[in-house]
Amino acid sequence: MATNGGIVIVGGGLAAARTAEQLRRAEYTGPITIVSDEQHLPYDRPPLSKEVLRNPEHDVVLKPQEFYDERNITLRLGAAAQSVDTAAKVLTLADGSALEYDELVIATGLAPKRIPSFPDLEGIRVLRSIGESAALREHAATARRAVIIGAGFIGCEVAASLRQLGVDVVIVEPQPTPLASVLGEQIGALVTRLHEAEGVDVRCGVGVASVAGTGKVEKVVLSDGTELDADVVVVGIGSYPVTGWLEGSGIAVDNGVVCDDAGRTSAEHVWAIGDVASWRSEVGHQVRVEHWSNVAEQARVLVPAILGQEPGSAAISVPYFWSDQYDVKIQCLGEPAADDVVHIVEDDGRKFLAYYERDGVVTAVVGGGMPGRVMKARGKIAAGAPIADVLPASS
Repeated sequence: MATNGGIVIVGGGLAAARTAEQLRRAEYTGPITIVSDEQHLPYDRPPLSKEVLRNPEHDVVLKPQEFYDERNITLRLGAAAQSVDTAAKVLTLADGSALEYDELVIATGLAPKRIPSFPDLEGIRVLRSIGESAALREHAATARRAVIIGAGFIGCEVAASLRQLGVDVVIVEPQPTPLASVLGEQIGALVTRLHEAEGVDVRCGVGVASVAGTGKVEKVVLSDGTELDADVVVVGIGSYPVTGWLEGSGIAVDNGVVCDDAGRTSAEHVWAIGDVASWRSEVGHQVRVEHWSNVAEQARVLVPAILGQEPGSAAISVPYFWSDQYDVKIQCLGEPAADDVVHIVEDDGRKFLAYYERDGVVTAVVGGGMPGRVMKARGKIAAGAPIADVLPASS
């Protein structure tokens, strides 16, 4: 492999840092450059709606500056990627500078969706960066009433964090329950119970018609005509892959950067990893996985492919993700679907454990505050075991 331009990685999160780290572990000695549109060292994003929001001292930096210096990894911070010429193998940055590359790795992750019809009012927030989390925390210090639009994982985590900071919180969600599209309505009802026990007003089956205020947000009007007073509004309605800068590059994009099963894109010498990447699955489908644990698994395949090395034997992977809400860690192991049959096998009024069944087979386990019980099911889920193998005898 030529090493004139070396390997350029675009992104400032876990996928970028892990790729650079794995390249050096694989004894790649050429130049590595990480390009990020943020001024911060690459950092972990999941805590932004949790620990970072509640505690300004919480550190999410993945590796200190010394790590990059010792491994001769160049950081170009505050330098957004603007375009890429795949024929010339040149990446152009927003400041007009250009970087040649031998191999380009796209690790730009996701950006939060916004509501275009909302006016530009102070106090309307989304959450993706350290800066946005800090701004929301500062606002929460004086706010009395918050409205969270969207009851996905981010919305629920922000609601929990703001409630712990003493803010009155209303969650507004068009679906029947929080997390209904991900975990189904039965588990969504248990999540509703958890928030209501903490004093959150959970309003489902209703949307937001408008927001209003003079200079700053003061009121949220729901689709049923209800008016809610609000000092701060957090929009948590999902996210989308950051691929706009690839327009005109010829790199195939379809709900993320389209890749093969090793992260190769449609352009030679261009790869993608993490939340932005849609990899081809074992059965030939394109799948874009937004789970933190997925990055390490992809890096173990991507890096050897870039370097032309034999990949290690892949372990059977069972998807895993979690969400911290109050004192309850909600964990999911496997691939639940909202229309799976759900067996709730434990429920003490706050903590719970449930198995998901599809065609007689266990597809996932979801637990709230039961980490040991969740992780014990990994082997059964990987094996596609009959649901009877995991249910208690009395179920």
